[in-house]
Amino acid sequence: MNRKLAASLLLGLALFDALASLIFWTAKGANTGWTKSQVEVVKVDEVTGIEGRTWEKRFVPGVELLGMCWLGAGAMATIAILIRKEDKKNQTT
Repeated sequence: MNRKLAASLLLGLALFDALASLIFWTAKGANTGWTKSQVEVVKVDEVTGIEGRTWEKRFVPGVELLGMCWLGAGAMATIAILIRKEDKKNQTT
């Protein structure tokens, strides 16, 4: 596999990673806090009207998960750009 193709694939993978993580994070609730594995749910008793709080097991990705995915995408894009620059430098000489 030549270097230009590898750089293009890596750049495409970085873009896919960034977009897929944003879509996943948004679809799961766009939580701007930390990742949660349980969510507090308020239920109102139909007869008495008293509020009761229970915990429901549900995965809600936080902003740190989105940040880690974007950091990985940025690293892949940087490597792809460096490969392309090195390839262009070698072609001119």
